[in-house]
Amino acid sequence: PNYKYKYCHLEMSALLMVLAGAVTAYVVIYYGVFSRSRCRSKATLQGKTAIVTGSNTGIGKATALDLAKRGARVILACRNKQKAEAAVFDIRRESGNTAVLFMPLDLASLKSVRTFAETFLKTEPRLDLLINNAGLMGPGRTEDGFGIAFGVNHLGHFLLTLLLLDRLKASGQSRIVNVSALLHRLGSVDFNTLNTHKDLVTGQSSWHCFKAYCHSKLCNVLFTRELANRLEGTGVTCYSLHPGVIHTDFGRNMGQWMRLMMLPFAKIFFLSTEEGAQTTLHCALQEGLEPLSGRYFSSCGLQEVSAAGRDDALARKLWEVSERLCGVS
Repeated sequence: PNYKYKYCHLEMSALLMVLAGAVTAYVVIYYGVFSRSRCRSKATLQGKTAIVTGSNTGIGKATALDLAKRGARVILACRNKQKAEAAVFDIRRESGNTAVLFMPLDLASLKSVRTFAETFLKTEPRLDLLINNAGLMGPGRTEDGFGIAFGVNHLGHFLLTLLLLDRLKASGQSRIVNVSALLHRLGSVDFNTLNTHKDLVTGQSSWHCFKAYCHSKLCNVLFTRELANRLEGTGVTCYSLHPGVIHTDFGRNMGQWMRLMMLPFAKIFFLSTEEGAQTTLHCALQEGLEPLSGRYFSSCGLQEVSAAGRDDALARKLWEVSERLCGVS
C-alpha cells in the first residue's frame, strides 16, 4: 500500500509538473509572441500633423516619437508643462525632427479642452491623426464635477474629437485612434447613476475606481463605434484598441516591496512602452484599414469586443448624453 501511495504521489506530481509547464509555455508564447506584434507600416508622414494626448510619458510618448521619426508634425497635448517640455526635448533629439510641439491640454477641464481646440484651429492648418491616448485610474473629480475616469478617459476626449472633426474632414484621409483596454469587457454604462452622480459608479473606493476605469474603457469602444457610423462617407475613419499590459504602468499604486517582488515577472511578461505603442501605430498608419472603421484592435489585429461594446443603441445613447454633458447638443 505504501508503494502504491508513493507511486500515485509521484504520478500526481508529474502530472502537475506537466500542467504547470503547459501553462507556463502558453503564457510565454502568448505574451512573448502574440502580444508583441509590431506595426509593419512603412508610411512616412511628411506634411502630416498629429495630436497625441497624454504623450509626455508611457505609450503616448513612444507613439509620438514614432510619428516624429516618420516626419510628422507632432503636437504633444498634455496637462503637465514641465514633463511635456522634457518629452518634446527628448523626442526632438531622438527623432531629429524639430516639428514637435507642446500645447497645454487638461482633459479634466472642459474649458481647457475648448481652449486647446480653439488655439489649435487658429494655429494649425491641418490635422491628419488624432490619437486619444491619455487615460487614468483613481479617485477624484474633474473641474466640472464628473468622476475623474469618466471625465478624462471619455468625456474630455469626446469633446476634443467633436471640436476637431471639421479640421480632420478637411485634411483628407485622416484617422482618429481611441486607446481603450481589454478591461472594457468588465464595463457597463448605467445612465441613471451617471445622471445622479455625474459618474458611472457611486463611490470612490479602490473597487469603485477600478470599475469606473472599466466603464470608461467601454465608453471608448462605444464612442468609436458611433463615431464611425456618423463619419461614414467622409474621409475620416476611427479605431479603438487594447495596447497590452505595459511594464511601466504595472504596479503604479503598489507598495515598494510588492513592486520589487513583481519586477522580474513584469520584465518577462509585460510590454515595454515601445511595444505597447504598436497597436496604436497600427491603427494610425496601417494601409487598408478604412473598411474596418469603428472596430477594435489588439496585438495589431482585429478583435471582437464585448456584447455591450457591440450595442448600437447604447452607443447612440452614450453619444447623445455625452453631447448634453459637454453642452454641445
